[in-house]
Amino acid sequence: MRKMWGQVKLSLVLRYRFMDKRHRHGPQQHHITPFMTYPFIKMHGLGNDFVVLDARDGKLNLSLTQARSIADRRFGVGCDQLIVLEASDKADVFMRIRNPDGGEAEACGNATRCVASQLMAETGSDKVVIETVAGLLEATDAGNGLYSVDMGPANLDWDQIPLAREMDTLHVEVRAAPASGQVYGDPVAVNMGNPHAVFFVDDVDAVDLKNVGPILEHDPVFPERANISFVHVTPEGALRMRVWERTAGITLACGSGACAVLVAAARRGLTGRSADVILDGGTLNIAWREDGHVMMTGPVATSFAGNLSDDLMNGTAA
Repeated sequence: MRKMWGQVKLSLVLRYRFMDKRHRHGPQQHHITPFMTYPFIKMHGLGNDFVVLDARDGKLNLSLTQARSIADRRFGVGCDQLIVLEASDKADVFMRIRNPDGGEAEACGNATRCVASQLMAETGSDKVVIETVAGLLEATDAGNGLYSVDMGPANLDWDQIPLAREMDTLHVEVRAAPASGQVYGDPVAVNMGNPHAVFFVDDVDAVDLKNVGPILEHDPVFPERANISFVHVTPEGALRMRVWERTAGITLACGSGACAVLVAAARRGLTGRSADVILDGGTLNIAWREDGHVMMTGPVATSFAGNLSDDLMNGTAA
């Protein structure tokens, strides 16, 4: 990974010729060389996209403003989450996850696979351990461009989600009625390092996710807010889901959300302990092992690499 980041530390030189007709100058060549500061890689897992920064040398400490600027899709690079890699004395790397609002997230399954793939390419190993705020995650090369991550145990108690008060997490007491008049309630709550609420419906594509998502995310029963997933079981036994992520909004995929959906469906008796989960961006295979750990397997992709400009890092790019 470090080799790749070293390769992208290049100055961008734009050359153009022009005639200054006002002063009758002849053709001149001008060199525009923006000051570039910090290299990054843009990656995604099923369209859930990330800007990945390597700060293992300890020289990067992003402010809220900087994180927001980088994540902005118009004025920055744009991403669902900003990933900062830091040194770890417990694992191969510590993965810090920043949401588009600059705040920290506890877990991100798709980002874990992306980072794992780069670490494996860097070290030549087929197994790595990644430390996150939520704990240690072990990732392995599953072959054929797929990577598996042990996302840890599914936490199911009300105070582990957390919920605002004690209740059955298999039937959470929440009801939301968006402008369409459709009422959504009775979700399953699962914590996969971050809180999730899973709603079972007849047709996920009929859900007005843009409007109902933020209502449910901010329901008072979720003191730390929640990632909101809608899901139905396909005739083939797969789980079709769409997701509204905390602070990020609608995303094409959510790895921890897919894990939560499988656990919720198994708890409701709708599937077994393993199934394909079909998201807008593609398919993940999720398995809830008997020891309570949830395994996630799926692909990763690198979109491009580049450097963040001084203006962006200084918050003046807008």
